[in-house]
Amino acid sequence: MWSKPWILTQIWQDVLFLHWPVSPKDLGQYIPQELQLDLYENNAWLSVVLFQVKGQRLRFLPPFPGVGSHLQLNIRTYVTYKGMKGVYFFNSDVTNRFIVQIATKGSLSYRHSKIALQRKENNFSFTSLYHGAQDERLKISYQPIAGEISSSTFEKWLVERYHSWSKCKSSLVRIDINHMPWQLQRVHFNIESNTVAPFVKESIQGIQPIAHYSKSKQAKIFPPILENKKIFYC
Repeated sequence: MWSKPWILTQIWQDVLFLHWPVSPKDLGQYIPQELQLDLYENNAWLSVVLFQVKGQRLRFLPPFPGVGSHLQLNIRTYVTYKGMKGVYFFNSDVTNRFIVQIATKGSLSYRHSKIALQRKENNFSFTSLYHGAQDERLKISYQPIAGEISSSTFEKWLVERYHSWSKCKSSLVRIDINHMPWQLQRVHFNIESNTVAPFVKESIQGIQPIAHYSKSKQAKIFPPILENKKIFYC
């Protein structure tokens, strides 16, 4: 995979991972039928990932004005396809409308949301609001704990994912990424409000997630791949 030419690069900054165990029955009905949930100790996992994108640009080109930086919130779960491990994104909320327009044309589940990230020394405050059929809000404050941790097998299982899938009409589309392994830190956090992923909110309501922080990561993104070779367009 890594011998192929990448088409897009991004820097992900001040990344916060939040992970909840959920019943496979609560998530299985919301993923494409071609995919299987990837379980850890019989649990499915729902992850919310918050970060700032910087330095976004196409290969051989400088960043385009107005689209090189934005805030993003991903909601995902863990899946497999023909033995390949990766993630399925329920949605990706971003602050840039132009990016949403481009991504949705490529079948990606991007949505425009109001997102703010504030930092004062080592104290972060993140708020996100998406207006839809049900408003989805996340308000969280957090403080990374100095010093990288030695990631356990489970922590690597949660974060070291280099493939993602989405559905475009009847086609299953895969996008591959490449980056160095994550350097994780523990983090203190306080969730003030959380109504994201309303289809499973009863499962995660009042449950404290597993949380990790990472300062920065540069990623390369590769061209989409159609898994279903019988279908030639979306």
